[in-house]
Amino acid sequence: MKINTYESIVLINATLDDEQINQIIDRIKEFIVTNGGEIKDVENWGRKRLAYTVNKSKIGYYAIFRFTAPSNIVSKLERTYLLDEYVLRHLTIKLSPEAIEYLDKKKLQTQVDTDLSDLQEESPENLEIIDLTKEDE
Repeated sequence: MKINTYESIVLINATLDDEQINQIIDRIKEFIVTNGGEIKDVENWGRKRLAYTVNKSKIGYYAIFRFTAPSNIVSKLERTYLLDEYVLRHLTIKLSPEAIEYLDKKKLQTQVDTDLSDLQEESPENLEIIDLTKEDE
């Protein structure tokens, strides 16, 4: 079976406690792993105000899962989302190679920025900043 990289965005009912939301996120991660997937990244965007009400909710908790898995997992995962009363909306997409490359670069740049800010706090006078986004000439 072909292994693909997916991104699944889940909107969880924000009226739940943080502990309950974390349990839902852990359940989703466990479901992906037990069905042959491998979690690459999980982004918790937290509680956000919605542009319009969804199931009478004005606030939702966003969580984004990036994972590799066999292609048959998507239908099972979406069925799990539909059966969970606390998942207000969901969207699962297959990531293109370009999208995967962009996300990897973005993650690396974020890590570099974090490391640089840590170094600047320690000794800002001895730090030379190098722009990694420019190509070698």
